Amino acid sequence: MAKFLLLGSGELGKEFAIAAQRLGQKVIAIDRYANAPAMQVAHASEVIDMLDGDALDKIVEKFKPDFIVPEIEAIRTERFYEYEKQGITVVPSAKAANFAMNRKSIRDLASQELDIKTPKYRYASSLEELRVAAKEVGFPCIVKPLMSSSGKGQSTVKTDKDLNNAWQNAHESSRGDSTEVIVEEYIDFDYEITLLTLTQSNMKTLFCAPIGHRQEEGDYRESWQPAPMVPGDLKAAQEIAEKITESLGGDGIWGVEFFVTADEVYFSELSPRPHDTGMVTLANTQNFNQFELHLRAILGLPIKEITLDKMGASAVILSTQTSMQPTYKNVEIPAAMPKTDFRIFGKPTAYAGRRMGVVVSYDDLEEGDMAVVRERAFQSAKEVIVTN
Repeated sequence: MAKFLLLGSGELGKEFAIAAQRLGQKVIAIDRYANAPAMQVAHASEVIDMLDGDALDKIVEKFKPDFIVPEIEAIRTERFYEYEKQGITVVPSAKAANFAMNRKSIRDLASQELDIKTPKYRYASSLEELRVAAKEVGFPCIVKPLMSSSGKGQSTVKTDKDLNNAWQNAHESSRGDSTEVIVEEYIDFDYEITLLTLTQSNMKTLFCAPIGHRQEEGDYRESWQPAPMVPGDLKAAQEIAEKITESLGGDGIWGVEFFVTADEVYFSELSPRPHDTGMVTLANTQNFNQFELHLRAILGLPIKEITLDKMGASAVILSTQTSMQPTYKNVEIPAAMPKTDFRIFGKPTAYAGRRMGVVVSYDDLEEGDMAVVRERAFQSAKEVIVTN
């Protein structure tokens, strides 16, 4: 039995912990608040500020894990290098966690070192610098915190007048202690995808079928798999994903995001862990969902292939109000729908716009209609009401 220290215990961590339990592994769940979703299914849990390096050191010393699995950005990741020296495996690696948790590091690696096509970008540490950067990049542009969770703090800036609000939004939603923001060229893409990429020791890199997704204010609302792609564009995305994950090193699942236009595939972002949009794999679209793939690669269990067995879609259940003890109405609606299921994450509190659950729907890969599957998931999720 291996011991996993899960840093961040939200809905993604919960599904990973369940996958680990099913294969007889031990999970210790850590987060900044009590009764986080993964804590509810872990062997043990602790509440700490993971940006406090000393507190993080004490937790690692207390539990002496075999694996450290980061699930969020707000962690003192520079400590990971020391943990690796102690013989602990950081997933996927200390380098990957440090680079991918910060948009500056990962964007510079992709664009400047690996010569991967990305949107044009600049950085800014003040509102004054933001005005200069936005002018260089051009309007419209996108302003994001260097570190944030699930796309929070992202703004589309159409004119110079929007920059004050964008700066404020980025800082209010920033994770960690960085004061910089990134300003990106606005790409008028045809669609965007997540390419779940599986790296594994002594086995070839594998790819899940591409996942399409819809976002609002930079946050995932719906996803579907497979997303139709021109074979040449899919191959280009796979080559980019393999190049950047190989540079970062380590085993596990990576969520690699791309913008796709009529004539170009742009690398956007990368998460060194299961991805929000990959919740669609809970519809059993694949032989292994993304959490099972992540765990098996970490444990060194060989995965020879990833098969796409069904088409599927996911839609999030959002709260529209604050609740200190959330309850859920109308869950019988998704329960009664054909080829549909739902998950309640178990977050102890709710606030407007917080993801509290997900509905997944599926159909036959050859005979199903993706538009119908997406609508079924979306309408069912809308019916579930989070209340006091």
